Amino acid sequence: MKHKTLFSLSAFMLAGLVGFAQAPSTKLLEKVDKKGDEIVIPYSKYKLPNGLTLLVHEDHSDPVVHVDVTYHVGSSREDIGKSGFAHFFEHMMFQGSDNVADEEHFKIVTEAGGTLNGTTNTDRTNYFETVPSNQLEIMLWLEADRMGYFLDAVTQEKFEVQRATVKNERGQNYDNRPYGLVSEKLGEALYPYGHGYSWTTIGYIEDLNRANLDDLKKFFLRWYGPNNATLTVAGDVDTKNVVKLVEKYFGPIPSGPEVKNPEKPKVTVDKDRYISYEDKVRFPLLYMAFPTVPNYHPDEAPLDVLSDIIGGGKNSIFYQNFVKSQKARFASVSHPCSELSGQFDVVVSPFPGTSLKDMEALARTSLAEFEKRGVTDEDIQKFVASHESQVINGLASVSGKASQLASYQTFTGNPNYIAKDLERYKKVTKEDVMRVYNEYIKGKSCVILSVVLEGQKELRAGEDNFQRPTSGNAKDHSAEYAKLEYHKGKDNFDRSKRPSPGPNPVVKVPNYWTEQFENGMRVIGTDNNEIPVVSLQLSIPAGHRSESPEKAGISNMLATMMSEGTTSHSAEEISDKLDMLGSSIRISSDDEYITVNISALKKNLNEVLELANDMLFHPKFDQGDFDREKKQALENIKSRGTSAVRIANDVYDKLLYQNGIMSIPASGTEASVESITLDDVKAFYNKSIAPEHAMAVVVGDIDREAILSQLKFLRDMQPKGTSLPKESVIASIDKTRIYLVDKQDAPQSEIRIGYLAMPYDATGERYRSFIMTYPLGVAFNSRINLNLREDKGYTYGARGYFGGSRYIGPFTASAGVRGDATAASVKEFMKEISNYADNGITPEELQFTKMSIGQSDARNYETPGQKANFLRKMLEYNLQANFVQQQTDILAKITKPEIDALAKKHLPYQNMVIVVVGDKKSNLEGLKQLGYEVVEVDIDGKPVTQ
Repeated sequence: MKHKTLFSLSAFMLAGLVGFAQAPSTKLLEKVDKKGDEIVIPYSKYKLPNGLTLLVHEDHSDPVVHVDVTYHVGSSREDIGKSGFAHFFEHMMFQGSDNVADEEHFKIVTEAGGTLNGTTNTDRTNYFETVPSNQLEIMLWLEADRMGYFLDAVTQEKFEVQRATVKNERGQNYDNRPYGLVSEKLGEALYPYGHGYSWTTIGYIEDLNRANLDDLKKFFLRWYGPNNATLTVAGDVDTKNVVKLVEKYFGPIPSGPEVKNPEKPKVTVDKDRYISYEDKVRFPLLYMAFPTVPNYHPDEAPLDVLSDIIGGGKNSIFYQNFVKSQKARFASVSHPCSELSGQFDVVVSPFPGTSLKDMEALARTSLAEFEKRGVTDEDIQKFVASHESQVINGLASVSGKASQLASYQTFTGNPNYIAKDLERYKKVTKEDVMRVYNEYIKGKSCVILSVVLEGQKELRAGEDNFQRPTSGNAKDHSAEYAKLEYHKGKDNFDRSKRPSPGPNPVVKVPNYWTEQFENGMRVIGTDNNEIPVVSLQLSIPAGHRSESPEKAGISNMLATMMSEGTTSHSAEEISDKLDMLGSSIRISSDDEYITVNISALKKNLNEVLELANDMLFHPKFDQGDFDREKKQALENIKSRGTSAVRIANDVYDKLLYQNGIMSIPASGTEASVESITLDDVKAFYNKSIAPEHAMAVVVGDIDREAILSQLKFLRDMQPKGTSLPKESVIASIDKTRIYLVDKQDAPQSEIRIGYLAMPYDATGERYRSFIMTYPLGVAFNSRINLNLREDKGYTYGARGYFGGSRYIGPFTASAGVRGDATAASVKEFMKEISNYADNGITPEELQFTKMSIGQSDARNYETPGQKANFLRKMLEYNLQANFVQQQTDILAKITKPEIDALAKKHLPYQNMVIVVVGDKKSNLEGLKQLGYEVVEVDIDGKPVTQ
């Protein structure tokens, strides 16, 4: 969950403007309905007197509603020296308002059975909730309160806590992550001094440090008025009622200062700009960025097509020249665009020790190769089909439809842009693609970023010849901020009273059908005709648990090889066919299963299933493909030691599972993967790809008879006498210890705390324990997260929960924390866990838990993915048809004494593993003072000899 949190308020009461309650004159600007089979999102568009744009989309297929408030402000509106303000304010927007207490916003939404978040990008900030439809009025009240009644609730204390949280987020996602500074370095070199894209949305630490409360208040007053916002309400609602409620809660908020669309000056690079930095990574990285055009520019579509032809798939020039030839582990070309500008990105990650100068030369040779190759009609047809499929799949949820409407309105002024958006791609010609190549790429200067390993500057693509500018022409909003004043609207109702929810909606689990083939495979499905797409998920129990420790990683290798062509089709041919069909087949491996995920437009389902049949039963198993993929797998394993998150997870599993297969990463070890041969993979395939215990889940626009008639290839699978693996014997933990892995000079530390608890069950002690841990570490406003994130500012997010499957699973508490707060964070984790185990849940927490979990059912079955997960769970655990009602009954009847007993039993804080991955020299002494034995271990979990 991206916990960015900002706020949006109003400022500047315009002369003569009265609250909406006194002069309601909301205007219906347009109403769009669906006609026939056209791709459109029906909506009604309104404008309030204060400038707020309201979009309403009715969708009564599920009893849920999505509320989105998008403000046309992102990091591009910031000034030099004040980077990160838009994102910082997003955080502040969740810290309470006049009528919503500190930390109450998350509690209210979660208690309502909803989910929420906020995000900031370069050009907009949005806040959104998805809740049961009876909670609509409460959500509108919440959003209006922080739009119009926010600033008086802002305190210095809240400001400092969120400043610490944002700095933790920067540490976790930028400073302490491999390649985390790539976007920052590129922006500095590609865009002029003062351009809003020359810094990232997170901002610079020095700017965050110098920011003060008054700065942020002014930023809010300038940009967070209703006239700079779009409110979108989508789902099981009545449009007239929505308008009435919006007039009540948002109407009195005064308009803010005038906001004009930003200028879009053309971005140019006078000569190739070489920049570089050293990072704690295994693989070097070459990143070439050419400036292009803003989104919705006429040249955006042909540039998108161009990027796909050059580097978008297995048949692309870049894949063939870099990956297929084993010169690089990864190579791609893309064309991301934003409101002010875009960039044509060429990214290559070669194997260790490779000169990036050679990679740049090959990249330029590959671009020249495209010139000779040219563009075909088939290239464009593939892209258009794939793009259309992506758009259709994005409309599967009310949140997807609301987000699309809000985006179109914000950046084009036309919510009904979807048809034009699709049409502009259909109109792209071969000549258009070649024209934009010549205009923006051929012979044009770009930024060339080299990321190299520490001490390997000689591998750079070129000597650095560019430095971040420290002066130049830059926008200055100081005059706009100087005289801003905060005004509140005048209400004719008591805004301090939280609205009451309506009657609980009737929630029905999906109607489904089941079938069991004679070969043992079980099939479950549901008909869902909201979009013309069919999804099929085939799960075969041949995952990591089915491996031997000596050949760990073989399941991953098999899944990869099954995607590398068949005896009748090359991988490139399959990729081309799927693109033309606007469909996908993805084969992957996890702890339990090898899974084949199929997504097809209904009209193309037959052809897609034929390809799936070929991939599943006729893999080519080519030695050259195997050698390449094995090399990739080994290099990826070697790179795990550069990521603190991966180190923490690996060491934690090693200590919990001891010597069992689950103590080894699913990717395997260097030794195990090195030992795997192609014959081993073939043998694993012949033994494991079997129908016994396999499951097929079908969700989409197709009925039972139709899909079963097309699954003959699964019905005809021959049984092989396979059985499910058993859990190995796990040693108990005699006492709680801290295991410290030294990651020198790490700005953050990764913490994992827990033990092996119990397998999943739907209605037994494991389910009851999920209820027990909900207020401790599952909900956003849990004890653990409120303590470490909201109260102390140690982390971007902390949680504690039970994991696992049909096999034994861990209870895990985890967080990435500020380096200088490592020992303090461990102390607070253990304090919260032990207090909860010893003293149990409070009556208030019990009530919150029951309401939150109980009302969340309304949004559990909305999307095809949610339906598929529900149906798969039914099969995987042999659940009764009424298990959801059984859970509801358990939740309603569970008592405080029962939860307290579960906490005491299943939170054995004196017998847990504590893993810390961080800087030893700054953390060892502090950890020792906590009173636990501290054991230093390496990245394999083995004790370090002193």
